[in-house]
Amino acid sequence: MNQITKAIRSTLALWILTAFLYPLFMLICGQIAFPFHANGSLITNNQGTVVGSALIGQPFAGDRYFWNRPSVIDYSTSPEVATTGVSGASNLAPSNPELLERIQGEVTRLKQADIQPTADLVYTSGSGLDPHITPESAQAQVSRIAAVRNVDTQQIQNLISRNTEGRFLGIFGEPGVNVLQLNLALDSL
Repeated sequence: MNQITKAIRSTLALWILTAFLYPLFMLICGQIAFPFHANGSLITNNQGTVVGSALIGQPFAGDRYFWNRPSVIDYSTSPEVATTGVSGASNLAPSNPELLERIQGEVTRLKQADIQPTADLVYTSGSGLDPHITPESAQAQVSRIAAVRNVDTQQIQNLISRNTEGRFLGIFGEPGVNVLQLNLALDSL
């Protein structure tokens, strides 16, 4: 009976420690040390309205904006997907006619807009939610946006430079441009 009592007390103590105290400690540390990250990396516009997260891509289709990567799940914008928080790739094989048709459609759309197709403007990301494009993909869209907005291309290239994120710790990953942040900066011109 003594062993059972010790086991129950140990289980309760560990449960309180790992289910309540540790998560509470991490929550407080996150709110103090990294409040922007801990609260979803939310981005606001000039009016202070939340327009999205720096971690989740959003679809931009108008000619006035930089286009992001295609998404198999439409960046969870449909009502069915948005409520479930779905992410993921299509899992179609490279030889699948459906995948080849989708890629050819993206290439055609980009060429019609006079944009040189780049890999991240044609292929989807693994999660389907990637908010970044490469600086090269952003540069490929400069002339289209400059013509539609009647803005000097140098101003847009400066925006791309200011919104390009480098490698993490200087060695991990590739440089990228957050499309939502870039489009917000573009709107503020």
